[in-house]
Amino acid sequence: SKVWDAVSGDELITLAHKHIVKSVDFTEDSNYLLTGGQDKLLRIYDLSKPEAEPQVVSGHTSGIKKALWSSDDKQILSADDKTVRLWDRNTMTEVKAINVAMSVSSMEYVPEGEILVITYGRTIAFHSAETLEQIKSFDAPATVNSASLHPEKEFLVAGGEDFKLYKYDYNTGEELESYKGHFGPIHCVRFSPDGELYASGSEDGTLRLWQTTVGKTYGLWKCVVPEDLTSENSDSIYSSTPEVKA
Repeated sequence: SKVWDAVSGDELITLAHKHIVKSVDFTEDSNYLLTGGQDKLLRIYDLSKPEAEPQVVSGHTSGIKKALWSSDDKQILSADDKTVRLWDRNTMTEVKAINVAMSVSSMEYVPEGEILVITYGRTIAFHSAETLEQIKSFDAPATVNSASLHPEKEFLVAGGEDFKLYKYDYNTGEELESYKGHFGPIHCVRFSPDGELYASGSEDGTLRLWQTTVGKTYGLWKCVVPEDLTSENSDSIYSSTPEVKA
């Protein structure tokens, strides 16, 4: 795993692993890096002492697919094939583990409300990040590779193997929209911190940005009212496409 300066693009630190690294996550203060991968071990690196040996947490029985800090960096959430585990950082011991029906494809931690979003097969499941108890779950029409919950928890977006993005009402599970913009399976979707945008990354080699409220003036998107129309009878004209290649 490598640490980069996000402004200059300079490589800062290389942390050598003997096996493939599948997941990395910084603590909130960026002082520690959590990694997980094919060797079934969680590692915690002190980035002020990158040459020092990391703390190692063992207990997974297959390759780790995702590892995340949670609860103000006091706990760790991790997933291997069909098992999600909760760890206590201070004691480095497992607090709880749950099994799911199919291989976990993604996890998202939402600190506001301590929610863990897990996808596996066609299922989008929501669990308490503190206890791993299930809150609710929805089923999608196709295999889901990633899902993201809006910061205000009004709705969620998901994408997967059928190249489509799906938007659901978080409270009812109702499908609000579905649309195709990619030309390959979608591997990751995430809302921006302010909830105004969500990004999708696909096997087709593109990243796309989507506006949460289409027609709203925000960033690259401009809502234009022609000068020859009065404010009383004018309709806003949307002047940008709803997705942007990057």
